[in-house]
Amino acid sequence: MKKRVLGRGLEVSELGLGCMGMSEFYGPRNDDESKAVLHKAIDLGCTFFDSADTYGHNHNEQLLGEFLKNSCADNIQIATKCGIRRRPGEYQRIIQGTFVVLARVRYAT
Repeated sequence: MKKRVLGRGLEVSELGLGCMGMSEFYGPRNDDESKAVLHKAIDLGCTFFDSADTYGHNHNEQLLGEFLKNSCADNIQIATKCGIRRRPGEYQRIIQGTFVVLARVRYAT
């Protein structure tokens, strides 16, 4: 798969994998199926995954973290978003771009 350089030297695959549907919005989630898709994406040369802590109320990033911890994948880049809040079962979003939210994300990594 072709690569591209973003910014000042971050090399990623030209095609990325959006992972939102692995946690909600498109039917019931299936972690085993999602991990199989992640494995296949890596086998095809994908190194760029898109996630957010709001997808599945943290499920998406936990799924990616567990997958990457147990895989042999190198050079994987994750694009994420933070500060988007929703109440469980609701779609309405609230943006909390405060320093408190951003600091909590920074120290959780």
